[in-house]
Amino acid sequence: MGTNVASRLRAVWLALVVVTLISRWIGSSHGHQEFRSSAPITYAVLLIAAVKIRVIVRHFMEVRHAPDALRRLTDGWIALLVVALLAIYSFKLSMPAV
Repeated sequence: MGTNVASRLRAVWLALVVVTLISRWIGSSHGHQEFRSSAPITYAVLLIAAVKIRVIVRHFMEVRHAPDALRRLTDGWIALLVVALLAIYSFKLSMPAV
């Protein structure tokens, strides 16, 4: 692996770690109250996760150098996944109690 590639991957990895810590901070209750459901926080954490998924797919799975069709397909998959998760949360769809 070339020096440029290694340093780029190291920078991407570090950015992912920082973003993970930020989303953890956003999603935590900071020890002041018990956990409460919050739509804005849930949306923010899910959107941050979508960005992280895209970065991982592009940089660590080498989709960045793939044909355009595969790049569009992976972007579509990520978008569909995020929209589905947001819809499930928004409409409070859940599995029936057993």
